[in-house]
Amino acid sequence: MRFLTDQDVYQCTIDYLYALGHDVLRAKDAGLARASDEDLLRYAYREQRLLITRDKGFGALVFLVHRQHSGVILLRIDPLTVDAVHQELRRLLEEHTEIELRNRFVVVEPGRHRIRISRSAASGDQ
Repeated sequence: MRFLTDQDVYQCTIDYLYALGHDVLRAKDAGLARASDEDLLRYAYREQRLLITRDKGFGALVFLVHRQHSGVILLRIDPLTVDAVHQELRRLLEEHTEIELRNRFVVVEPGRHRIRISRSAASGDQ
């Protein structure tokens, strides 16, 4: 799968995704080190990459402001839960194709994940 990782994603998570064989582009490497959340969403949408972040603010952009997106994966992760979240992230990526995750907002936390469809995706506006 193709991912864009937000500036707040742990390097160990990026390394984990690389090790699983995914195409991972860090925001910094895309020239987006200081980009706004809206700019990150826009870039990921244009490049058709799923955005991975730890920033809950993306939920507001997707569900309240209804910004176009290609898919967001929100990691509820901290140094004590890294391994458990990585295991759940792997399970998510094994159970769902990239197409199934397009235009979805996914929350990954230890032991579970939730997948939601944004209003614009549900109405076909994208």
